[in-house]
Amino acid sequence: MKRIVPTLLTTTLALGACSDDMSDLRREVAAIKARTSTNIPPIPQPKQFESFAYVPDGRRDPFVAVVETSRQAVSGPRPDMNRNREPLEEFPLDALRMMGTISTPKGVFALIKAPDEVIHRVTVKNYMGQNYGQIVSITPTEVTLLELIEDGFGGWTQRTAVVALSE
Repeated sequence: MKRIVPTLLTTTLALGACSDDMSDLRREVAAIKARTSTNIPPIPQPKQFESFAYVPDGRRDPFVAVVETSRQAVSGPRPDMNRNREPLEEFPLDALRMMGTISTPKGVFALIKAPDEVIHRVTVKNYMGQNYGQIVSITPTEVTLLELIEDGFGGWTQRTAVVALSE
């Protein structure tokens, strides 16, 4: 009973604060409606599209590829695009780590750790890296590759790359 009386008294006072007097709200709405509006400029009309024909003017159509053959593009080293890609060609060379070598009667193999934490066994003539790198030599401290890089003129250039033994 002692708790009901203060709760009832608080509820009565809170409901008493709510009244139907909305005169201040009506005054504010009337003041907002009485304001004069500024003129908004009309939306500009879009310009008429003018088509352009490339062929009649003798200009080249920019949406048709230009195939230029040069002596450099025809001759020189080229990657074999028809061979199956090897697993280590999925990763850039700087992401691959040499972990060591294994010597067997069949040859020398390098152990290469890929970013996915899988260790691959590779030998000379295997491929690795994203630039068509073919392994040309394996020593106890490094794997040497010969990569093919596009030269920007339709040809390819060779460069040597090395993956060194990780500490």
